[in-house]
Amino acid sequence: MTRARGKLIVISAPSGCGKTTITRALLRRNPQYTFSVSATTRPRRRNEVYGKHYFFLTEEEFRRAIEKNELVEWETIYGDYYGTLKSVVDEALENGKVLLFDIDVNGGLSIKKHYPDDTVLIFIEPPGIEDLKKRLRRRNTEGSEQFKRRIERVPMELEKGKSFDYSVVNADLDKAIDEVDKIVQKEIYSVTN
Repeated sequence: MTRARGKLIVISAPSGCGKTTITRALLRRNPQYTFSVSATTRPRRRNEVYGKHYFFLTEEEFRRAIEKNELVEWETIYGDYYGTLKSVVDEALENGKVLLFDIDVNGGLSIKKHYPDDTVLIFIEPPGIEDLKKRLRRRNTEGSEQFKRRIERVPMELEKGKSFDYSVVNADLDKAIDEVDKIVQKEIYSVTN
């Protein structure tokens, strides 16, 4: 008996909408899922661990990975590179794993383009822009210039989020987690192999 092919679950949202919190909750509820660790050139935040939260690379290392075609998707956001290693994705699919992504909208759309039959895109929306601004200020991880850039990016992200398979409004975190979990369960178990 052959093992079923894996599934790629992409969770995207504008910064501050809760995609990382929702992804972590899904991983706690479903320890059989695997988290796709992205590579980035952005500075490591306090308490972030190499290989667990991100693969922190120099700009030179990241550019080499681009040149060698080792990334399934990558882009520059706020002056830093972010991307997903092809080897991680291919291994998960071949081994029948559910691989969860916590990435931006462009990265999600790129993964869907490369793996259309294996990918489910879930977009997390804020209840409103003012609520999103409050969340970002409360998070207190960005300076005023970074905050401004993140807010300027929101209209583009909301527009691209319309191309996703599912959209979940995060007005109540527990309800949003439950809704995303149900979507993932449905997608995993409705597949006929």
